[in-house]
Amino acid sequence: MVTVVQLYPDKGAARAADAVEPLAGGLPAAERELVARALEFAEPLYAGERLSTGEPVWPHALGLASSLAEIGLDAPGRAAGILFAAPKRLGASDRIKETFGPEIAALAEGVERLYQLRVATRTNPVEQNEVLRKMVLGMVEDVRVVLIRLASRTQTLRWFAKNPSPARNDYAKETLDIYSPLANRLGVFQLKWELEDLSFRYLEPELYKRIAQMLDERRVERQKYIADAIATLARELEAAGVKGEINGRPKHIYSIWNKMRSKSLDFAQVYDVRALRVIVPEIKDCYTALGVVHNLWQPIPKEFDDYISRPKGNLYQSLHTAVVGPAGKTLEVQIRTEEMHRHAEYGVAAHWQYKEKTKTSKQFEQKIAWLRELLAWRDEVADWSKARGTRLDDAVYVLTPQGKVIDLPAGATPVDFAYALHTDLGHRCRGAKVDGHIVPLDTPLASGQRVEIVAAKAGGPSRDWLNAERGFVKSPRARQKIRQWFNAKAHSDTVAAGRTQLEKALRREGAVNANLDQLAGKLGFKAPDDLFAAVARDEVNLRQLHSALHGTEEPVKTVERRRRPGSSAGKGGILVVGMDSLLTQLARCCKPVPPDPVRGFVTRGKGVSVHREDCPSLKRLAEGQPERLIDAEWGQGEGSYAVEIGVTATDRRGLLRDIGDALAREKINVTAVRTQSRDDLAFMRFSFDVANMAQLKRALAQMRQVKGVIRVARA
Repeated sequence: MVTVVQLYPDKGAARAADAVEPLAGGLPAAERELVARALEFAEPLYAGERLSTGEPVWPHALGLASSLAEIGLDAPGRAAGILFAAPKRLGASDRIKETFGPEIAALAEGVERLYQLRVATRTNPVEQNEVLRKMVLGMVEDVRVVLIRLASRTQTLRWFAKNPSPARNDYAKETLDIYSPLANRLGVFQLKWELEDLSFRYLEPELYKRIAQMLDERRVERQKYIADAIATLARELEAAGVKGEINGRPKHIYSIWNKMRSKSLDFAQVYDVRALRVIVPEIKDCYTALGVVHNLWQPIPKEFDDYISRPKGNLYQSLHTAVVGPAGKTLEVQIRTEEMHRHAEYGVAAHWQYKEKTKTSKQFEQKIAWLRELLAWRDEVADWSKARGTRLDDAVYVLTPQGKVIDLPAGATPVDFAYALHTDLGHRCRGAKVDGHIVPLDTPLASGQRVEIVAAKAGGPSRDWLNAERGFVKSPRARQKIRQWFNAKAHSDTVAAGRTQLEKALRREGAVNANLDQLAGKLGFKAPDDLFAAVARDEVNLRQLHSALHGTEEPVKTVERRRRPGSSAGKGGILVVGMDSLLTQLARCCKPVPPDPVRGFVTRGKGVSVHREDCPSLKRLAEGQPERLIDAEWGQGEGSYAVEIGVTATDRRGLLRDIGDALAREKINVTAVRTQSRDDLAFMRFSFDVANMAQLKRALAQMRQVKGVIRVARA
């Protein structure tokens, strides 16, 4: 059972001068002075102040610092722990920076940022806990900030032991969800066990008391058993020439209960109720001691773990074995070196910078970077294959106004945040507040910030958001949603334009009340919207519409196999009816292709210009000089026909290449390309030659399948 020792009780807490000695233990004389100055600075600042839990700030700072001293944190870390509440009470860290330097000021400010984290009710606790643990680390540049936060939470739970509060259970649950796993991953077991036992005591008081009673019932008998086992093992180790220290291992109620729960064991079957710890000088002595233990007592199958050759993710190393000890009772034995023991107790603090003898040790920096990489929570993430590619520095973790944590790519903006919450909110995003202050939408977010989106009642995104140089959007999800919105809008615009054209045509045909569903079905479309889009793209002509409306089927005119008397064949097999040996040319404005319905217009000095029947230029000419119009149709002949195609697409790298590849697959010769980009849209016009309408239709179909293409139509 954990015995909670409060170094400084709530009432009559030690004065600054009296606290220096215990809080600066183990530090060189030059660094003890730094702790003393921090205490002198904090005592008057904290006088009469209380935390949100009701605990006085000054005793909390002393208890927090005592935990940091126990795990051997360096002097700047202990000083920053004492100053944990100073930034909030001073309103800024400038005074701390002036008094103690930038290192301690940065640590104290980092601790204050972590204090802003409050965990709200979550719909998916497992996933959110994982994000929150990463968030705690992503919010800090220095791991010492997390150690200070863990020590502070430990002190808060100690306070609740004597001062029960309705909030106690919430703090205990948050501790087991977030802070205990953090302590485990950092390897700080001194804090981990206390955090877990105190939280378990508050959340499951009956279970806690029952296990504590079972431990207490035979305490004297167990202590005598452990003493006899230590004496026996010590004799055997001495005989084998192994020097070491043997002691009984502390019993932690939460770990006993966790083992009973996970392995479905009774209390009597838990091996580590009776446990020894052997600490030896070198690694080779560990394995020698293991041989002595197994020779002395019978090992229990499947209860041996070699964490020396295969360390845990938090760098923990030790040999674990369970044996049938004296009197047939189970006994767990841990064997480790002094260095392994120091790491097991103090974790990352055992590697801290003051032990490196230099403030700028490259080896130290590499070690800390390595330790940060190890905080990936491999055995606590449900889908490790998904999480293993993520680094802490690649993400930011921000809070919604309700306290839910959202993880985003590093450099993400409020626009990314809005789309992460809901696509519609992203579309309507017009402004943002970060920690209560209005900020521009291209502001990069930082971990720990609380973000609120200001949204319009309706509307859509701005095209500027897709401009990479403007920096509005970082996440692929947001960029994809914005592109989808503009593609859908372009399609709706096309449908609206086609609807307008079709309504005009229906008025000319005297069929304003025509059933659009039936009309679309007759023309081979599933829905009227598909028909409208086809009309806008000039894929449905007036003859097809007339035929569908009046129930007649006009056969497609085929190329004439013979020349009619009194007709002349011009370029490309064009027959101009009623004229002999007349020069013909295809109009450049509409560039007809067989079997487009065509008509001729007699020009002055250049023969007959052949247009498509629906050509706007032809209509204008006919209004002024209708006598010059003559009939024309396609005759027999082979050749190529120049066409112009207009393309509207979402602009992107490689778009022109992809469209060119699509045309090449149809063996089409492109003669000219003109392109212009505007508002992240590309407007292209292609000139190329085709043999007939069938080839042209295939080319148009290929172009429409290119990624990002919104509209393709003959110009």
